[in-house]
Amino acid sequence: MSSAAPVVAGLVVAAAVALGVAVVLRSRKRRVIATPTQRATYQVLHVASLAAPPLRSGLTEATATKAVRPLHQLLGGPALGLVAPDRVLAWEGPGEHHAPAVLEALSGPTGRVIALHADDLPCDLLECPVRGAVVVPLSTGEEMVGALVAVVDSDPVPGLVRAAVETAEWVSAQLAFAELDASRERLAEAQLRALRAQISPHFIYNALSAISALVRTDPDRARELIEEFAEFVRYSVRTHGEFTTLAEELRSIDRYLLIERARFGDRLQVRLQVAPEVLPVIVPYLCLQPLVENAVRHGLAGKPGTGTISIIATDAGAECLISVEDDGVGMEPDQLKRGDTQGTHVGLTNVDDRLRSVFGPACGLVVETAPGAGTKVSMRVPKFQPGVRVVSGWAS
Repeated sequence: MSSAAPVVAGLVVAAAVALGVAVVLRSRKRRVIATPTQRATYQVLHVASLAAPPLRSGLTEATATKAVRPLHQLLGGPALGLVAPDRVLAWEGPGEHHAPAVLEALSGPTGRVIALHADDLPCDLLECPVRGAVVVPLSTGEEMVGALVAVVDSDPVPGLVRAAVETAEWVSAQLAFAELDASRERLAEAQLRALRAQISPHFIYNALSAISALVRTDPDRARELIEEFAEFVRYSVRTHGEFTTLAEELRSIDRYLLIERARFGDRLQVRLQVAPEVLPVIVPYLCLQPLVENAVRHGLAGKPGTGTISIIATDAGAECLISVEDDGVGMEPDQLKRGDTQGTHVGLTNVDDRLRSVFGPACGLVVETAPGAGTKVSMRVPKFQPGVRVVSGWAS
């Protein structure tokens, strides 16, 4: 900058003051974006975030290999290992030849922290830096699944032991989350198996009887019903995926009702009102079919004359609102609760539990019923839910 620059700047300021204009002189001083403590905290959280995803899939050689490096960065020291009770899963740094001694120590009383000293880790390698280790068990609750091994180049000090214990507890929490996710998947699969098993033998018998009656009088109609029945059974016992589209679920329901109308004739009327924009919405597999079966079995089967089932799906912004309603005999709400626990109402509790576990407590079933007033079962399903998708090949 030339020597005239300060003079010019001064004249500009003076002129501004003379005109009554406020002048703010801003410093170009560099700001400190974080304190050392904040930076250290950020670094720890960042490193931990690198180890969390693989651990949330359980403790295996593959996940341990991905997690061991960031865990080593958290604790420091010459090396760090993740071991199962009987083998090394992953090891970062020198000293893996001491693993047999570590596993032998781990085979003792479970659930306790083990501090190994130089005498516990004899070594013939002059360049080996290992002089001790802290072995902390890892568990998913009641079961020990392995251990975290923090290797040191001196006797383990209390500060290191505490740091290793805290890190191992964090790792155990991630493994517990993995076990919880796996338990939820097993529960979901068990619920699906239960729903498949609840395809009424009475319905199958009645369907085959209705088809058999048409074989001679209307063979084309009988052939059509056989094909629809085969497709209905195929969908109901499929083993691919926990979710489907609303369109696919409604297609299966249409087959079910087509077969039931062959038995009930004009006594069974169906009203379908579905907004086209909600057809691609993803729903839990077999979440509507049990509701329609209940409407036929308990709403209309005991009602004289004509009965109507209404299936309505509407667009409600971020959600899809779905209801199945019948104008049948209805029941006392307490009778509904007793019937579902006794298995006479197909899968209502099962469907309710699955909806709540996937979409949250606000998305469970709402049942409205009274004697002589029919029954209406409603649900709300988000149009998008993270982690919810249809397995390829079943979203037709």
